[in-house]
Amino acid sequence: MDGRERRNIKVGTKVAIVQNLDARSGHLTHGVVKEIIDEAPFHLKGIEIKLKSGQVGRVKMIK
Repeated sequence: MDGRERRNIKVGTKVAIVQNLDARSGHLTHGVVKEIIDEAPFHLKGIEIKLKSGQVGRVKMIK
C-alpha cells in the first residue's frame, strides 16, 4: 500500500517510517501507528504519523 495517501493508514496499522533525523540515510523505523498527525489526504514524502513508541516520521511502507 501507498504511505503517501492518508486513507491507507489507520490507527493500529504496522508501518515503517523515516524520522527527520534519518532522512538522509533513509533508515526505517518499524512500529504501530498511534496517531496520524498530517491532515492532508496526500503527501509526496509520506503521511506524518506518531508511533506507539512515541517516534514521529513519515510513512514509507505499510505492512
